[in-house]
This record gives sequence, structure tokens and C-alpha cells, in this order.
Amino acid sequence: MVMKPALLRIMTALVLLFAATSLEAAEKMTTVDVMLDDVSANKVPFLIAADSGIYAKNGLDVRLHINADAVATARSRGINVSDANVERSNTVSPIDVTGGSWWLARVGQPAYIDRVIVSTTEDKLRDHVIAVSSLSSISDIKGKRLGYSSFGAVIHYGDLALAKEMGWNPQKDIHLVADAANLNALKTGKADAILASALVTGSLTPDMGFKDLGDLTSHNIPLAGSGIMIERKWLAAHRDAAARFVKAAVEATALMKKDRKVFDAAAGKWFNITDGKTLDHMYAATAEISDKPYPSVAGIRNAMAVYNTPAMRTHKPEYFYDSSFIKELDDSGFLSHPLQ
Repeated sequence: MVMKPALLRIMTALVLLFAATSLEAAEKMTTVDVMLDDVSANKVPFLIAADSGIYAKNGLDVRLHINADAVATARSRGINVSDANVERSNTVSPIDVTGGSWWLARVGQPAYIDRVIVSTTEDKLRDHVIAVSSLSSISDIKGKRLGYSSFGAVIHYGDLALAKEMGWNPQKDIHLVADAANLNALKTGKADAILASALVTGSLTPDMGFKDLGDLTSHNIPLAGSGIMIERKWLAAHRDAAARFVKAAVEATALMKKDRKVFDAAAGKWFNITDGKTLDHMYAATAEISDKPYPSVAGIRNAMAVYNTPAMRTHKPEYFYDSSFIKELDDSGFLSHPLQ
């Protein structure tokens, strides 16, 4: 059938209009690299945002990377993260989803990157205290070896903050042991106790012979934990993109809490975690993620008190965070109905 000239012109115009619209939409997409600094339950919303198209809906082409050191740690615990998701270069990502206490502990050091905390998803220490069978309570840790991963990590901060809460001198009353925040450290006698995340507690079995002395929730220790941290100069030039990223993260968190299946799918795809017990423990931990993830000011202040370095003392707490992104979403009513 030969198409009439008038119809042909209309069809051609529609094709050109569609192509122009698609090109304009593509040009409006903002590409941004985002680093996830550990393998944990509170990172899963950022994976869900990618898999569910939430980033794209907010005009973002997000390229997610998982820190290579974090992957190595996860693999040492039997979590075989695919190489496809590991960081490929040493390029600094403008957005880093990491622990605020870890970053604050590095203020003034050569590798320190000037960032701003815009959202916190982990504002209180909730880790479980796992110990060898000879210990019966947290108070029994006094005089013993308490493991942590690395200086400034959430578990290192947790060890110091717990010591402060218990009235212990961390230089005299306990022995802090580096590179010992895992069950193997308990097995080999390197540590007598560790603070453990849901990823670790989910792998505990009765035959291991360890005791769960309880979690730290009741101690109400504030934490500048995992959250969105943005390089200060990039933020100044890309506030709109930053706002869209924060909004996408909130929406993905709400979707995760509503639909367990999207959590399991993302954890399986990105982290290669499929064990039901581990997934149960991880998903249970996500219930503690606030629906209004303002930067943890109390956690920032406490981290500054715990580490108290000269470089840190040159700044006031306000220098390290920006609550305006969450406040704007809160004031608009979005935080109350993020999936509408």
C-alpha cells in the first residue's frame, strides 16, 4: 500500500517529534557516580533505586560502585560479591554512601575528602555484642579484647562509645584489637568479643559456641552512621541533582519496607546473598531506617567528642552536615507519602 503524501508528512513529523523528545529527555538525565562503602542492609535501598527505575524517574543516570576493600571484607565472611559490581578505579565519586563516624575520624588526614552529610540512615548503635562462651554479659568485657575492623569504622567508633558508656578507659580497661571484627577473630582467640551487624549475626549457628550478649539499642548511643555524603564542591554546583538523589533514596527505602521481595532481589543480584536466615536478619535491620533520615547531629557531635582531633576542633558540627534536603522533602509532605 502506498502511503498518501499528507499521511506520510504527519508520520514523519511524529517520528521526528518522538526522536527530539527522547533526545531532550536523555540530555536532561544527570550522570553521577555513587560509591557504596560496605556490604550491608542499609545499602540495599540504593540498589533498589537502580533496579526499580527510581533513579531514572528522578532524572538520574546513577553508576553504582561497591568499594573494593568492602568487597574483600564481605568475601572473607563468605559473601561472594560479583566482580561486575566492584569499583574499577581510584576516581573519587562525588556521592559516597558511607559511615559518618568513619569519615569524621579522618578529618585533617591526607586522604580526607571534604564532604557534607545530607542524610543519615543509621543514627543509633544497634550492633549486637557477640562474645566467647566464657563471657556472660557486656560488663564481662572489661579487661578483655574487643575487636574492630579499622580506625574510624562504625565498629571502632562503637567500641570507643561503648567504653565511654560503661565508664571504661579504652587505654587501660579494655584491649582494642584491629582487623578483628569478625567471627574468625573469636574462633582463633584474637578477640574475646566483637560488635556485629545483621550480616554477621545472621550467620551465627549454635554449634559455633558464641554468645549473643544483646544489642546496644537500649544504650541509646547516638551514631553518625551510614548515610549520604556529598563532596562539598560538587554539591555547590549540583544541588538539584543532589536533591533528586536524596529523594530517590527515600522513595526506594519506602518501597523496600513495603515489599520484601525487592529487598531479597537486590541483595541477591548485587551482593550474591541468597541465604534465607541471613536475609531475614538483614531485612529486620532495615526496619530501623528512619522514614525521615535527617543527618544525625547527635551522632556527629558524639563522634567529634570520641575522636577529638585538632583538625576536627577547628570546625563546628554544623560544618559537617546539611539538613536542608530532608527538610524540604519533609515540609512538602513527601516523607509521609513517598510512594504516592
